[in-house]
Amino acid sequence: MNELKRELNLTHIIALILGSVIGSGVFINLPIVAREAGSPWMAVLAWFIGGLIWLPQLLILSEISTAYPEEGFGYLYMKKAGSPALGFLYVWTVFWTSDTPSITIVALSAISALSVFWPPLQGTIYTKLFASLLILTLTYIHYRSVKKGGGLQVFLTIVKISPLILLCILGFMYFSSDNLFLKPILPDKANVGFMTLLVAGVAATIWSYAGFTNVLYMTGEMKNPQKVVPFSMILSVGIVTVIYVLISIATSVFVPYETLIQNVGQFANPFLYLPAFAKIAAAFLAIAAFVSMVGCLNALIMIQPRIEYAIARDGLFFKPFGHVHPKYLTPDYSILFQSGLAIVLLFVGGLENLLGYFTLSYLFQNAMVYCAIFVLRKKPDYHPTFRSPLWLVMTILAIGTQVYLIYGTFVAFPVGGVLTAVALIATGLPVYWYFKRQQKL
Repeated sequence: MNELKRELNLTHIIALILGSVIGSGVFINLPIVAREAGSPWMAVLAWFIGGLIWLPQLLILSEISTAYPEEGFGYLYMKKAGSPALGFLYVWTVFWTSDTPSITIVALSAISALSVFWPPLQGTIYTKLFASLLILTLTYIHYRSVKKGGGLQVFLTIVKISPLILLCILGFMYFSSDNLFLKPILPDKANVGFMTLLVAGVAATIWSYAGFTNVLYMTGEMKNPQKVVPFSMILSVGIVTVIYVLISIATSVFVPYETLIQNVGQFANPFLYLPAFAKIAAAFLAIAAFVSMVGCLNALIMIQPRIEYAIARDGLFFKPFGHVHPKYLTPDYSILFQSGLAIVLLFVGGLENLLGYFTLSYLFQNAMVYCAIFVLRKKPDYHPTFRSPLWLVMTILAIGTQVYLIYGTFVAFPVGGVLTAVALIATGLPVYWYFKRQQKL
């Protein structure tokens, strides 16, 4: 039986984490977070807390992943904890409600960024057609080679971070506290409590920060995962949080708050408001954003099919997902199926509905994984090379954060998209029983 090979080094892994996290989210979510938080300074606080709450989660995941350095992430951990049913529910949920839609959202956002050069690329059939072509191109690369896909990711990550750092530097140079702290809370949010505004704002950042855990889908293809996973996780969350906070500040410095919140569902471009960049701002950030989101899309298409591959190898998912290409040693069918479904989703629903649909399911999935550590720590085969400090406190914080942000999701996003996620999650266990019955035949 063909197996996947360990070909990813530390550079590949950090590039994959940053590539998965930093992408369309920050540009699309800046207006949403600003609106939900109610003021510029509250938005900055929401971005900071949005990153901070990931630290307990990543400490827990670093511990579990070094105990089981194999392919499969949430499914693997649930199975090791003695609940393959919950493991299946995890995979079912991520496949339909977060992993696949994330490819769709990023591809749409990448093409929309180029509408500066050709307006029909914003919200038309052309947007969807070109997004489909982009998905197909990257899918072909990852279908043929893990190593080449990882190398492309390193290049794209370097290119994508450069303009973001420039924006942060310019924000510092032009900084004015008046733009942040003298703006009152929006009139329609004036009577909303501080914590309600904050939790809604933080919930709206989830899409932008989502992606730290995705690289663990590929633990079975990493070189020396026991050492590189904890280091890369903790370093990456610090880098991303600092960048997002500085981008939020810079955007508040350059873009009038009232203008920013009117762009909900659209692409935010802070460079348009800089005199030195006025003539080239649109083109500059459009290209930068496009490269950034292609980097994110590249990472998602590379990483995400691995979890369906892992569960299919155990006979608990559609059999073709467990196939490995005899020459390229990639999970070829899993890659093709997920990209194909992402293209179908391009033609269904609006971006904000997809974000709500994604966010609720993502929080639900995370809560399941963090709960597993209570059981795993009692297992005789649990021998992590990294132990989380204050693991019990970190686990409670990680789980409690997910539960609280689920409430924020209902506040921040359209109910239709959220309820669709609930419905799809509920279908998981009956489908699991079907696969269990098939195993016995």
